[in-house]
Amino acid sequence: MGLFDKLRDPIVLKEDSEAQKQLEQLNAYLATADPQKKEQIEDDIKLLQYGIYGENALMFELKNSHLPMYILHDLFYERNGLTTQIDYLLVTRKLVVIIECKNLYGNITIDAQGNFSRNVQLGRRYQKTGIYSPVTQNQRHLDMVHEIMRETKPALFRSAFDKRFDETYKSVIVLANPSTYLDMRFAPKDIKSKVIKADGLVSYLKKLNDNCDASGMSDKEMKELADFFLEKNQPYTKDYTEKYSSPAQAPAQEEVIGEQRTAAEPIPQNVEETPLYQALRSYRFNKSREEGVKPYYIFNNDQLKRLIEISPATIQELLTVSGFGEAKCKKYGADIIRIISQNK
Repeated sequence: MGLFDKLRDPIVLKEDSEAQKQLEQLNAYLATADPQKKEQIEDDIKLLQYGIYGENALMFELKNSHLPMYILHDLFYERNGLTTQIDYLLVTRKLVVIIECKNLYGNITIDAQGNFSRNVQLGRRYQKTGIYSPVTQNQRHLDMVHEIMRETKPALFRSAFDKRFDETYKSVIVLANPSTYLDMRFAPKDIKSKVIKADGLVSYLKKLNDNCDASGMSDKEMKELADFFLEKNQPYTKDYTEKYSSPAQAPAQEEVIGEQRTAAEPIPQNVEETPLYQALRSYRFNKSREEGVKPYYIFNNDQLKRLIEISPATIQELLTVSGFGEAKCKKYGADIIRIISQNK
């Protein structure tokens, strides 16, 4: 850290987000959309607004932290066919902090095995559901950052970089809903250190820096590192209204690996109005709410259409759908196959 460094407060290098752009597109599209599709669009808008509210609350905490750091919001990286979308990346004096923002409702519990669950009050009773671990989700983001940074190091120094990476690159999950009760009494120590509520974020960042033995970066070094991460960000241009349009007609026949069978009929033009499409979409939405993740983490729109095209009847057939590996098939496969079977 230089003697004449002057940075004392946070600087936001990137504040916009794809979620906000998507919301603007959907609100504009809603006014002219087919009445039969408006309910679906309105559901998507509500989900977006809920997530945006949480991220805005987090940005407020960061902007008013009076900490010397650079803030980058909503970064999209792609490498070797893998993609990741980071809610917040902070470059502080000593650390780079990757933040996953969760605006979860209900009471969140983390058990001794590190499993996350949520209790939601429904009338006079409570419903407990498991949710996908945001710690695991954010670790994937951290792994992507590790690979991006590792590529900048000379081959001889990569082993040393790997060993020191965990000292200066940190993952944290921030729960943005102030009404959420967080029970971590029995959670493993390493998970306790990575999950906080938004109102404790500033003190958490101060403690991280105070406890870090690394030498602090100068103003110039912080800015160069923040610029590097910003330059690596890839613009995520997409027409978010496309999913509500009628897809092009699919080929009449298509081979499927596994059992020797073909799609008997082409996908109809109004596929989004079919019971199967609505059932799969409803399942995806409910699962995303249960696990506290964006719907496309369950499966995206292209995968949804592919599920309808193939209509897998076995796990082996489901594995032929791009994006459905063994882990995802194990988690959702039985449900998806059941839904397809019931809506043929």
